[in-house]
Amino acid sequence: MQLSTKHLLGIRDLQPSDIQLILDTTSQFKEVLQRPIKKVPTLRDVTIVNLFYESSTRTRISFELAEKRLSADTINFTTSGSSVSKGETLLDTVNNILSMKVDMVVLRHSASGAPHFLAKHVPAAIVNAGDGINEHPTQALLDAFSIREHLGEIKGKKVAIIGDIMHSRVALSNIYLLKKMGAEVTVAGPPTLIPKYMKEAFDVRVEYNLKKALEWCDVANVLRIQLERQNQVLFSSLREYSLAYGVTKKILDSLDKRIMIMHPGPINRGVELDSDVADSKQSVILQQVENGVAVRMAILYLLSGGKAE
Repeated sequence: MQLSTKHLLGIRDLQPSDIQLILDTTSQFKEVLQRPIKKVPTLRDVTIVNLFYESSTRTRISFELAEKRLSADTINFTTSGSSVSKGETLLDTVNNILSMKVDMVVLRHSASGAPHFLAKHVPAAIVNAGDGINEHPTQALLDAFSIREHLGEIKGKKVAIIGDIMHSRVALSNIYLLKKMGAEVTVAGPPTLIPKYMKEAFDVRVEYNLKKALEWCDVANVLRIQLERQNQVLFSSLREYSLAYGVTKKILDSLDKRIMIMHPGPINRGVELDSDVADSKQSVILQQVENGVAVRMAILYLLSGGKAE
């Protein structure tokens, strides 16, 4: 089987069969990562550039490691100290890099739609590593793999996405994926951080009470408050937010069931998630990071023309 698309621009563009193929291929690569020698020669003749216009730790390192595990040749590009600081456009930057015979571009950019723009203008395969407040498809795929790994399947599961929905590309990609794969979704948080159109546009439940959202769900995916993307005051203070929407051990202990806790990182400890929750046995946050490498290996492999059995 092969993907129905040449690029990974967003979950919105994928078929459920594409998502299933990526998750199944991820299982194979996760097995590779458990071996004493974690490297395979699969992409030995492929050159990949990691083009990061925004700060990143987990995503950038995860892609770099995935590429190295697949034996690809990699180029890491950051805008500081490059010609971008002299006014070079995104398209000129990429075309200059492609003239060096690069096969694939992993792009993170602050402008929504930047990967889609590139895909129309350059011949290389484009992987979206996060664009503005639009999508973060590889994060949604690793979240889905983590859910499947711990709960057996995604279909029929109840997932609450909690926090700054308005500014989160992770939330959007997760909603698209979970709905395509048959899960039920609730978005929860303060009214100022949930767009008014969410319920009708995405067919999700909207909940402003944290306790009710947690009582309903099997999985709580807790998002970071993205202060850097907020150009106006949307809640009174971080302390007030934490008191109303912070996930604490006390509130989890008050539930009549055990739920799975996820977070895309980085965590604002003591704000959206207490440390004793983030580090608890209910949390799969570190497993998400581990799964991120296997997911990205699967994506790079499939986009390079690799066929899954």
